[in-house]
Amino acid sequence: MERILVSACLAGVPCRYDGRAKTDAGVVEVVAEGRGVVVCPEGAGGLPTPRAAAEIVGGDGADVLDGRARVVDATGADRTAEFVAGARAALAAAEAAGAGRALLMARSPSCGCGQVYDGTFGGTLRPGDGVTAALLRRAGIVVEAV
Repeated sequence: MERILVSACLAGVPCRYDGRAKTDAGVVEVVAEGRGVVVCPEGAGGLPTPRAAAEIVGGDGADVLDGRARVVDATGADRTAEFVAGARAALAAAEAAGAGRALLMARSPSCGCGQVYDGTFGGTLRPGDGVTAALLRRAGIVVEAV
């Protein structure tokens, strides 16, 4: 049976920055079938729920992993360490379960795949991945935004 890493908020867990879930029926089905490996990278990195919104400043998740960008929340606090720790925890969960694919929350600074907010907190998107998505890709895991 294929194991799939899934963003916890998509599985119905109220763990987003605003304390809500973003439940997706397809992800819930994957979990109900026993194929889903549920993880919230931001929670796994030590951030509370709810928490201030965060965006990547100076690049995307790959740049954060390479030390060229950082994750900052709306209060101005640097949350890079928590986002990197959460990405590592998500990768460890995927590897432990043998997951070769991930269904992740679109546009998130952790889980975003292909697009993330630009770091201005103005609602503008730019090409790139979140920190977790970038780390999973580097490990050879196929990531998809939901």
